Amino acid sequence: MIEFLQSNWTYIFAAVDLVVVLVASSHVVLTKRDNRAALGWVGIIWFAPIIGSLLYFTFGVNRIRRKAQRLRKRESKRVSLQHEQAAAEELARALEDDALHLTSLSEFVRGLTDTPLIPGNRIVPLHCGDEAYPRMIEAIDAAEHSVSLCTYIFDNDPEGLEFVAALTRARERGVEVRVLIDDVGTRYTFPSIKHALRRGKITFSTFLPTFVPGQFHYTNLRNHRKIMVVDGKIGFTGGMNIRAGHRLASNTRHPVRDIHFELQGPIVGQLQETFVGDWEFSTKELLVGHQWFPKLHPRGPMLCRGIADGPDTRHDKIRFTLLGAIGCARRSLTIITPYFLPDTALITALNVAAMRGVNVTIVLPAKGNLALVQWATTAQLWQVLQRGCRVFLTKMPFDHTKIVTVDDAWSFIGSANWDPRSLRLNFEFNVECYDLDFTALMNETIRARLSTAQQITLRDVDSRPLFIRIRDGIARLATPYL
Repeated sequence: MIEFLQSNWTYIFAAVDLVVVLVASSHVVLTKRDNRAALGWVGIIWFAPIIGSLLYFTFGVNRIRRKAQRLRKRESKRVSLQHEQAAAEELARALEDDALHLTSLSEFVRGLTDTPLIPGNRIVPLHCGDEAYPRMIEAIDAAEHSVSLCTYIFDNDPEGLEFVAALTRARERGVEVRVLIDDVGTRYTFPSIKHALRRGKITFSTFLPTFVPGQFHYTNLRNHRKIMVVDGKIGFTGGMNIRAGHRLASNTRHPVRDIHFELQGPIVGQLQETFVGDWEFSTKELLVGHQWFPKLHPRGPMLCRGIADGPDTRHDKIRFTLLGAIGCARRSLTIITPYFLPDTALITALNVAAMRGVNVTIVLPAKGNLALVQWATTAQLWQVLQRGCRVFLTKMPFDHTKIVTVDDAWSFIGSANWDPRSLRLNFEFNVECYDLDFTALMNETIRARLSTAQQITLRDVDSRPLFIRIRDGIARLATPYL
């Protein structure tokens, strides 16, 4: 037998490789929805014997959905708040006559997410860490019962340590504190913030730790949500991480401009439900009781809906919400995002909107913090510019803001970017708002960005040097994985 194996090992290896390649390729064809991603994986599998298949089964298979489904079978005791759906009359009053067509968008998102649109909310924008961090720490210092905090990046720097100190003070007062950090997000500074959290005796966990045996295949699936809830009554969400760069007054080497939001009213319950689900997913601890889920009362006039999305759900909820919003737009559609790598469906929807006469404005940073993403973005801009969309580039500091507005009546805020990672791979949380005053405030913020921005034209994109266009085009090929 040994002699047979020694003399025929090349044929055996080839046969095994063929079987593995066929199995992996069949799995790609049957499960991958994105044709470009499927084609890329098939190429890797066939042109890198054995290694390509191992890479696919390690990084390309979405096991997170099955894990979430298994966990949810044990979640029957989780609190599910009975949120009050906004009445049709309330939505009509909020939209007024000029935006009544957006009622169809509300119905669409309700069916997509199975989440009600909730009345009675108030949202306050907090510009950069200069406004957001002091307000968040003030809320932590006033906490009486609980603090739940979920973030992607939690740096071990002066701002991060300031949060740890506030959380420690809360714990010492007897407040229940839970902190969830994405595992990759803990490694942006060394040593990580985990050491400071342990010193403060703060209960924390990391989301899908990648160095744990059996978890390595989840490396590509990250929790990008930013949620903080105090006493179950005051919520904070948006796109801002916890790191020094977000506080512009700190004059760091890499300043980042962003907007976070303070929320009050029944919508905070949806933030808390999302955090509790993520916490149980990571720790199997179920958070219940009045300290986490108090009765929530109206705090303002806004109609809001929280949308939690991720690779564990059946639909791309945020992506479909964006498609629905673009399709409903009649007058204006404004987008500000740090990363702009929309797929073919989103590009087509934006172009159709512009050709229908909608004023489509896209605001991007002139210089991003990720060179490969910046190159790929520039290589795609011609696809929207040639059909009438307007694109503006903002000057430094790097703008990490994420806002979408439609017809001066609908706003979309949260953690999701316009790229495949946010819309397909990451766990994200956004809030849609039906409110004229708040949308006017968001548009005012965007206009302030536009006042110093530079409009880029199709001619600008086409006149780049040949070497730059080739470089950007090569980067664009990696778009499904960026």
